[in-house]
Amino acid sequence: MNLVKKRYAICGVSGRAIGMFAKPILTTFSKTCEIVGLLDQDPKRFEVYHSKLQCQTPIDTYGEHEFDLMVKETKPDVIIVAGRDDTHAKYILSALEHDLDVITEKPMVTTGEDCRKILEAEKGSKGKVTVTFNYRYTPIHTKIKELVQDGKLGRITSIDLNWYLDTYHGSSYFKRWNRDRDLSGGLSIHKCTHHFDLVNWWITQKPAEVFAYGALNYYGSEGELNPKKVDGRHCGTCKDKKDCSYYSRWNSRQKNIQVPDDHLNSLTEKKIDFPYTDYRPDQCIFDSEITIEDTYTATIKYDKGALLSYSVNFSLPYEGYRLAINGTKGRIETMEYHAPGRTPFPTPVQTIDYFPLFGSKETIHVVHQEGGHGGGDPLLLEDLFLGEEENKPFKHLSGAIDGAYSVGTGEAVWRSVLEHRPITLREVLGSVDIDDQAKVR
Repeated sequence: MNLVKKRYAICGVSGRAIGMFAKPILTTFSKTCEIVGLLDQDPKRFEVYHSKLQCQTPIDTYGEHEFDLMVKETKPDVIIVAGRDDTHAKYILSALEHDLDVITEKPMVTTGEDCRKILEAEKGSKGKVTVTFNYRYTPIHTKIKELVQDGKLGRITSIDLNWYLDTYHGSSYFKRWNRDRDLSGGLSIHKCTHHFDLVNWWITQKPAEVFAYGALNYYGSEGELNPKKVDGRHCGTCKDKKDCSYYSRWNSRQKNIQVPDDHLNSLTEKKIDFPYTDYRPDQCIFDSEITIEDTYTATIKYDKGALLSYSVNFSLPYEGYRLAINGTKGRIETMEYHAPGRTPFPTPVQTIDYFPLFGSKETIHVVHQEGGHGGGDPLLLEDLFLGEEENKPFKHLSGAIDGAYSVGTGEAVWRSVLEHRPITLREVLGSVDIDDQAKVR
């Protein structure tokens, strides 16, 4: 008997689209899934796709305004949205108009306004939106969810979350399109939505109000380590890179330093032949055109009383986070070093310390897994392409409402920084009934 394969079309042929979605579909999940179409504004990305995946079978390709034609000709079951963040909304909305399911990279979109549009569109569509929050699947994060759900902490009262990005990963956002708020929504949306979604998922509470401070401390023309105030430089051809601490830390004149990372590659002076049209991901981190922040602190109030104290810094000596969750029955603490291969000192295996309110400390060891994002990516892919198992104690896959809350929190953060006042989620997400749980999974 011939098995009918589910048909996928990809909008935005990014490195993430190729590595995270296309490659697994063509290999691990090839018996049940197939790719029938690719859409992007840059035809060179189709060449990169075929080159990296060594595809023998031709795939129909389409320009950025040919979505309807792609659907008509390729008849996909699911649209994968994985292009630049500001392009997500139009393809998600178009897919829902065609009653198609959507798998979208996080952040779902870049504004609260687009969140409202998608929530409304999903209500009237047969299709549903899935947002790929892969950090939910990291084994240590799943264990934290389990501890909270099992009542080990009682009612959650407060959370402390401090996130650190090292000078390699953190600076990468300022080399790429992420540095333009119009394209990314800023890092409180592009990156921090990961973190906000984790907290929302762990404690099963909804963010209600945000107050935040933020600044551009390290990058931009006023960055203290800027070797010269000149715009328009690129790492691959820059004459000042010998005096740039960020470049020198991760590059060598003789050879490329091997830097472990889920989706980034080190840039060297020899790597200047970038494969895309009018885009290079090695723009100078000290350009004056940078319009986003690199440091945030925020206090977030939740609808059931919990308070989150949050900070993120995009230029630190090592990468990872510190987390504490407090409740009426106890506390848990954990610290993770995300990139031990880039950390210049030995790092311990991550564990969770559980402190009952009255009792002895317990250290919980978790079985760690291979794969991107702390072993989360392979588990996410199984749920995406094989379906979630029915006997799970809680859901991992997230929908449009989860995506909206995370984006809404991120927008509230940068708006609070700009406007110097508390911002409510209702202000950001508007009058749409964001409490409607009809399609929350």
